Amino acid sequence: MAPITRGFHGRRPAVDPARIPPGQYFERGFPVLSAGPTPRPNLDTWRFSIDGAVDQGTIWTWEQFRALPSETFTVDIHCVTKWTKLDTTWTGVSVDALLEGIEATGAYVTAWAEGGYTTNLPLADLRGGQAWLAYEYDGRPLEPEHGGPVRLLVPHLYFWKSAKWVRGLTVTVQDEPGFWEAAGYHNYGDPWREQRYWSD
Repeated sequence: MAPITRGFHGRRPAVDPARIPPGQYFERGFPVLSAGPTPRPNLDTWRFSIDGAVDQGTIWTWEQFRALPSETFTVDIHCVTKWTKLDTTWTGVSVDALLEGIEATGAYVTAWAEGGYTTNLPLADLRGGQAWLAYEYDGRPLEPEHGGPVRLLVPHLYFWKSAKWVRGLTVTVQDEPGFWEAAGYHNYGDPWREQRYWSD
């Protein structure tokens, strides 16, 4: 009978180091980080809106939102706390689809969420197949701890820009720092340039 070595779980999968931004490490799990309690909104009263510097504001109910064209896509995500998770699979509505037929007169967006959380992004970073409103992760409804029922997903920026429990996008003429940006995090948040804080 062969000896058993406790704690041995096989060889770690090979990870292409070129996919891990500077200062990050590979994470197999999906850590949960939140600034406050986890909200659990009622889908019967849930609404998502686009407003601000646009020609016409738009509001969707949950049923209307789920009737929009969806995409399933696989991306890598990078948290400012230095973990990177590869090949995460999501389903959601692209921001391009939401903005179809809406003329924006501002170049920035404030994403706002349950509990008053906000984060700011250039509008250009939400267009061109770069951002989604995700409601499924790994083929299942997105859990509240990870931002369900819907979170913004902007995988080319640090994950705090992918606001959990998002409820709307407000287009603005001026760039307006959000919750973490006002507290000292970088205004843009490119993981490949290690833009974690204002000084970076």
